[in-house]
Amino acid sequence: MEHQYVGVVTHYFDRIGVAVVAPEQELYLDDWVLIEGPRTSVEQQIYSMQVNHLAVDKGEAGEEVAVKIDEIVREGDQVFVVLE
Repeated sequence: MEHQYVGVVTHYFDRIGVAVVAPEQELYLDDWVLIEGPRTSVEQQIYSMQVNHLAVDKGEAGEEVAVKIDEIVREGDQVFVVLE
């Protein structure tokens, strides 16, 4: 499975299961992502994404993108897009 580095998790809100990602390149709704860290390995499709509390289909480099995540992730975890 090939994957491409996108960015890093800057914050995780455990009560609502949302990770804030700082992407270095575009991140799209419906992308499959792999989130990896020392204690993290999560693969899932992005089905909810917000920028400034507004639903979006794409997160741009330099924005803070809030992504709904089904499992616990941690600050500093790396985010990769899974390539087909």
